[in-house]
Amino acid sequence: MDTADLNIRLTRVEDVPYLTQWLSDPAILRWFPMFDAREIEDAVKIWTSYARIEAGLTAEWQGVPCGMANLYIQPYKKLAHTCLFAIIVQENMRGKGIGSALLQRLMQHAKEKFHIEILHLEVYEGNPAKRLYERRGFKEFGAQTRFIKEQGKYLAKTFMQKIL
Repeated sequence: MDTADLNIRLTRVEDVPYLTQWLSDPAILRWFPMFDAREIEDAVKIWTSYARIEAGLTAEWQGVPCGMANLYIQPYKKLAHTCLFAIIVQENMRGKGIGSALLQRLMQHAKEKFHIEILHLEVYEGNPAKRLYERRGFKEFGAQTRFIKEQGKYLAKTFMQKIL
């Protein structure tokens, strides 16, 4: 990958259609808890609402959004040191280092702008992105074995964290 073609910037409202499109892709949606268009719309509104406090980042490849990451900043002072995040990369742009670069920048942004000490995430059983998180130093700290239920089958969720 030529990193000159990759730009990571703050998320803007204009990025909403891209996030909606990616989450509407069944290959991507399977790693998120949303089920239908209404749930995707709600999730996108919540995700992009954090743009107003500069808690979201968008990766652009040759000027076109191809991934996003979001910090779910806590409104409570006692929890301000820790933060859940989400990340998504367009299906056909995976394997090019975009997720790794986006995650690295998100960790830096979390620490510098919001003074986050512990970044954590939830990853579903079988999600190949788990390898990315492990390579970036995230460690498992728990699991919920019957988290998602689809068509009568359960899928586990693993909790991971990294001290920044």
